[in-house]
Order: sequence, then C-alpha cells, then structure tokens
Amino acid sequence: MASSMALPVGRSLLYLIVAGVAWGTAGAAASLVFRISDLGPLALSFWRCVGGLVLLLGALALRRGPVVGRPEPRRRRVLRILATGIGLTAFQSAYFAAVEVTGLAVGTVVTLGAGPVLIALGARLTMGERLGRGGAVAVVGALAGLGVMVLGDGTGEVRPAGVALAVLSAAGYAAITLLTRWLGRDGGGADPLAMSVWAFAVGAAALLPMAAAEGLLPHTAEPARVVGLLAYIAAVPTALAYALYFAGAAVVRAATVSVIMLLEPVSAAVIAVTVLGERLTAATVAGTLLLLTAVAGLAAAEARAASAVRARRREATA
Repeated sequence: MASSMALPVGRSLLYLIVAGVAWGTAGAAASLVFRISDLGPLALSFWRCVGGLVLLLGALALRRGPVVGRPEPRRRRVLRILATGIGLTAFQSAYFAAVEVTGLAVGTVVTLGAGPVLIALGARLTMGERLGRGGAVAVVGALAGLGVMVLGDGTGEVRPAGVALAVLSAAGYAAITLLTRWLGRDGGGADPLAMSVWAFAVGAAALLPMAAAEGLLPHTAEPARVVGLLAYIAAVPTALAYALYFAGAAVVRAATVSVIMLLEPVSAAVIAVTVLGERLTAATVAGTLLLLTAVAGLAAAEARAASAVRARRREATA
C-alpha cells in the first residue's frame, strides 16, 4: 500500500464517502444479529475486534513502501495504544448496546452527533482550544437536538437508557480523538494502520472476559447467517472502512472529514427505516436534524479557525 499522502484529493474524498456509508451499515448488521440470535453487544464487539485484527494484520503484512513520519517514544506509544484500545472498546460496545436498546437510527445519530460536541468541549477544557461563537452555538444546538429527541418523543421509540449508552459510546470516540490530537501537538504521530492493529488487539483482550461471561457463542436457528453477518462486520465496516478512513483523512481537511462522516448516521437512518422497519417520529426527525446541523456548524467553525490561522502565518512570513 502506498503512502496515503500520495493520494489525490478526489480519491481521498471517495475513500471517506465509502468509509462513512460502510460504518453506517455496522449497526444494521448488529441489529440483524440481535434479532436472530442471543449474542450480546459485548460478545459482538469482541468478535468485531478479533475479525478486524486478523484482516488488518493481513493488510499490514501486504503493505509496501516506507511509513511516513518519525517514530514515537516508547512510553508515549504505549500510552496511545492502551488508551486507544480502551476507548475503542467503550465506543464499540456501548454503540452496539445502544442499537440493541433504542434502535439503529437513534443509536447511530446520537453517537455520531454527540461525538463532535464532546470533542469540542473536551478540547476547550483540556487543551484550551476556543470554541468561538459558532462553536458555542453548535454545542447548544446539539444539546437541543438531544433534548428534543428524548423528551419530545411520546411513543417509547426513543429509550433514555439507549440514548445514555449512545452518549457513552460518543465519549469513547471523543477520548480517542482528543488523545490523538493532544499527542500530535508537537508534530509527532503514529502509523495509523499499525495503531489500529494494536488498538483492536487491546480491545479484544479487554473484552474477552466480559464477552465470555455474556456468552461468546450465539444460540441461533440460523448459524450460517450469524457467521456471515459477523464476517461482514469485521471485513467491511471495520477493516475496510478504517483503512479507507485513515488514508483519506490524512489528505482531506479535518472540517471536511467531519461533514463527510455525517453520511454514517444518514445511511444508518435510511437502512433502519427501509430495511429494519424502524419508525421515525416527528421528534426523532427534528432532533436528528438539529444534531446533524450542529455537527456541520462545528465543522464550519473549525474551517474558519483554520483559515484564520493560515492567514496569520502568511502575514507573519510576508
């Protein structure tokens, strides 16, 4: 595999689009597994980590060309591996649990909508990054979206426990992102593919005892279908999607990546309604629109801030 930095922008955008849509199918496949077997979210997350680990190890072995960037100090690399693995474990397990409790559409929208908001707030608290007026408005909008989705729904379709699990999943995702940003402030970095391999290994090891207590092997009348769904989850929305995402995100601006990744909750919502037969109430739709608009607003605020920084640098060197 050639270095992602050599990719043209057009191909990088295509990679991100495919990754976003593929991630949106992970929850749908999980919903089908829950429907036809007694496999729980922890066991499902464990098998996803194991399958993704095997496939990514194969990709790592087949990769060609040097890795771009300087190596990390050992202690910092260990910190990154452990924290990313634990964060990935919480992110995946809580997400699958949210899908099981409150459905694919709501679980995915809340997870992906709350993630950027928690990242913005965490960056403000831990690294002193300014939200700005646009960022503050986006955070308020996202909180309003969550409130409308949970409090405005009188049908029982949106379950508070499922929303809480989705927010926990978003917190795991935000922790990984903030750690990566904090460790990369001095220009250092890690090989994304190798880091994914280690993260999945840590996740599998951390999940094994809990998944074993929950039940590693499913009881089902359709074992071939369950195995096929597990293989799909490991291959497409895990190994393939992560590889494409890391390759594309290395080239495309972070704000653009944030907007493109909105394809994940959108595709998940479409699948939930058209394939799984979930109902979207008026409150759910309104809350979803508020959340996604807030994420787009955060991306726009980030783009403006990045443009201002580049302008100041050009003036300083002129």
